[in-house]
Amino acid sequence: MRMTRRGAAILPLAVTSLLCGLSTGNRLYYMVFLTVGLCYAYGLASVLWLKATLRAEVLTDTAEARRGEQVRLQLQLRHGCLLPMSALTVEARLGGQTFSEELVLSPFRTSACTLALPARHVGVWLFEVTRVEGEDLFGLFRARKKPGAARQVLVLPRAFDIEKPTFAAGEGDKSALGRTQEDFAAPEDVRAYLPGDAMKRVHWKLSFRKRELLVRRYETPEPPDTLVLLDTSVPEGGEGEALMALRDTLCETVMAVADLQLRDQSAVRVPFYGRAANEFSADGPEQVHLLERMLAMQAFDGDQPFERTLNLELRRMRRTGAVIIVTTHLNPRIVDGVSRIRRMGPNVRLYLATYTPEAPEYLPCVARLQHHLVEVLYVTPA
Repeated sequence: MRMTRRGAAILPLAVTSLLCGLSTGNRLYYMVFLTVGLCYAYGLASVLWLKATLRAEVLTDTAEARRGEQVRLQLQLRHGCLLPMSALTVEARLGGQTFSEELVLSPFRTSACTLALPARHVGVWLFEVTRVEGEDLFGLFRARKKPGAARQVLVLPRAFDIEKPTFAAGEGDKSALGRTQEDFAAPEDVRAYLPGDAMKRVHWKLSFRKRELLVRRYETPEPPDTLVLLDTSVPEGGEGEALMALRDTLCETVMAVADLQLRDQSAVRVPFYGRAANEFSADGPEQVHLLERMLAMQAFDGDQPFERTLNLELRRMRRTGAVIIVTTHLNPRIVDGVSRIRRMGPNVRLYLATYTPEAPEYLPCVARLQHHLVEVLYVTPA
């Protein structure tokens, strides 16, 4: 509890009235002093009563929301102060945003207050009620209570429309199958020889025994998939709100690619190399929500350079048809890593999230990537 500015401003009036009354003996000054004193007594008593009986409780909360949607938190309030009070002020905070609302409560009656704030950025945020504050009828004293009501909210990315990634020439046909299973290490049966079958597939021992040419039949190799590589290091090119917008852009670009491919029943893999390493792998749209949650939980505070991530992923290129790279960094080391991936066979598309796509330091890197037939696209944060 504390005195308000109004209470502090009126206090000298009461002291002056008392001194004037003692000096002159005029009853008018005593009346002024008595009136102000009663107001202070009333305000102090009502605020203390309010603080002793005020109760605040969270009833429901929104655990998940998409970026741009409203996140709602319902708060239940009740107090037992019988003295008339001013409206209560309820303040909430979500990811740096604050919201306040004034409520007039009747004593011994429970009132529900719904607080709503827009989910501005992808991530894991706390939606908390920071204070519930009430003043006496004259605005002389103020009581504040922290209900400790906080709920974790997961703000999910929103996918946007992009051009569908393409596999390298021949992918999904003979060249894809050959690149995904060149060792033929998994024969599952034999069949009669057909003109055009490779002689190395002939099962000679069984052919001599059966007195006919038989060839090994191999397992059908899995079709090539789409590998999405997200740069989970600290984004480059912004601070504060600009930095948060870059993080949103990274997550939503990955979401756009994955959603498009999964709706087409194409397999998608998204490894995460942040502090909490993880990997998403799916071949159907029913797993999209899992990827949304995994993206929202990325802290983008990894200390591993992105070029190291590119080098680690070279081992996957044998069964990969297309590689999508999403980053805010572009330098010669990253260009070398992307070029090595392209030389392994798959098509490569690089999304560069930046506010300055025409920056001169990007031009040589983009030229080198395009020389290696890497598609470079710019994404500007909204």
